[in-house]
Amino acid sequence: MVQNSFNKVKAGDLELKEKVVAINRVTKTTKGGRTFSFSALVVVGNENGVVGHGLGKAKEVQEAITKGIDDAKKNLIKVPVMHGTIPHDQLAKEGAAKVLIKPAAHGTGVIAGGSMRAVLESAGITDVLAKSLGSANPHNVVKATFKALSMLREPISIAKTRSVSLKKVFNG
Repeated sequence: MVQNSFNKVKAGDLELKEKVVAINRVTKTTKGGRTFSFSALVVVGNENGVVGHGLGKAKEVQEAITKGIDDAKKNLIKVPVMHGTIPHDQLAKEGAAKVLIKPAAHGTGVIAGGSMRAVLESAGITDVLAKSLGSANPHNVVKATFKALSMLREPISIAKTRSVSLKKVFNG
């Protein structure tokens, strides 16, 4: 399964909302004592099908979050959202993290754990069933969720490639 490169988006004039998924403190011991630095995993999205993730590292938390937001704006993708859910089931893997996302009926809500929830809500998906099957490492879970979302295809594009009209499929 190859990741689609055509669904990349430029940040331009989109109104993006940020969500901090994870903050990690790292300690480096030197001759002069301990030096602390922070890394922040951030997800941004316009809650209308555009979402991105980024990692920022700095000596202070706020600076790390700002760098993460800037990085996330460089990695935006377009997600096909249909009536608040996704078009089909998708399974993706990143490192030891395995992610399964399924479409759900209207009114179900976002049934997903921690870092997956942040990504799906930022993308504007309101009804979805999601399960993290492998590692709970937030970095890999976010990357696996992004891989799954980028592999989603719209029914219209599939109908065109198969040269089938959607009216024929829905009317019987």
